[in-house]
Amino acid sequence: MKFTPDTPRSDLQVSDMDSVGTAETNLITPSDLHVAQVRIGTTCLRTPVLQLPRPAGAGSVWVKAESLQRTGSFKLRGVVNAVAALGEVGGARGVVTYSAGNHGRALAYAARRADIAATVVMPRTASPYKIDATRALGATVVLRAPDEIVPHAHHLADVRGLTVVPPFDDPHIIAGQGTVGLELLEQVDDIDTILVPVGGGGLIAGVAAAIKNQRPGARVVAVEPELAADLAEGFVTGKRTVWSRELTGRTIADGLRSAAVGELTWAHITALVDDVVTVSEEAIVSAMRWLAECGKLVVEPSGAVAAAAILEHTHRLGRGNIAAIATGGNIDLRDFAPLVTATPTPAV
Repeated sequence: MKFTPDTPRSDLQVSDMDSVGTAETNLITPSDLHVAQVRIGTTCLRTPVLQLPRPAGAGSVWVKAESLQRTGSFKLRGVVNAVAALGEVGGARGVVTYSAGNHGRALAYAARRADIAATVVMPRTASPYKIDATRALGATVVLRAPDEIVPHAHHLADVRGLTVVPPFDDPHIIAGQGTVGLELLEQVDDIDTILVPVGGGGLIAGVAAAIKNQRPGARVVAVEPELAADLAEGFVTGKRTVWSRELTGRTIADGLRSAAVGELTWAHITALVDDVVTVSEEAIVSAMRWLAECGKLVVEPSGAVAAAAILEHTHRLGRGNIAAIATGGNIDLRDFAPLVTATPTPAV
């Protein structure tokens, strides 16, 4: 599915692009990316890139395995950079965030290494596996209704003097996530298209900044679930679009259920991203199986969304060399096994 200007609309809210400034305003710089790369170097892993079988009509296919990152996702990169930027004073009374799981787990890990307290406000609908993993790293986990997690995190920051570390709409977070793109360029030559899953947009904002600075001719393509396609609609209309939690909550990709991309990430996307495609729930699960069988990777649904675009949009992506980011692997194996065994092996 792809949104076009005449696509039927749901009960959506939109905010005009002008309300967040021009696309060229406040974008992260090569210097920001370099600083982030240095800051995260002793904590985050340089994750491998794997070559997978090529679907008919595609060039070489590569997968950047952020599912093998410490804490199981790319989120650690941005969090480590953001916590380092706080310095000794900024996080002295503790940090707080809101998260469906991976960002909160990453903050718990980074805060423990920095010897500061962390509180993570999570939706009651979050995966029990992700809740338990966040608590195991020493964070205080507070459960609220999905629509309440953001205001409650800011409430805790106000009453307790905590510093909010947001999950995506922050320049330090974006720069940290952008180190994925820097590594990818060092690991693979001649990439024509980079596929990046999108929830709040921090990863694609950072990766696009890294790619377009060093390889401006490469295409950066955002990938969303069809059931949480707020960016796909906004990219067509030119307006940052907000979907209700009831709509985005339908997708199996729990890490991509954000109601909208952030204002800062939207500015990066409108300036640097070439295209947005959406993928079906069936393609997401097929990609999980493909990555497991061919890449020996356990990848959660959110982490398989970029690979799903290779399976579902091969001809649209062209015959060039494609790299997809497998963003996370935080899924209970008791949930993973039934999903991948219930779907046929993709024909590639």
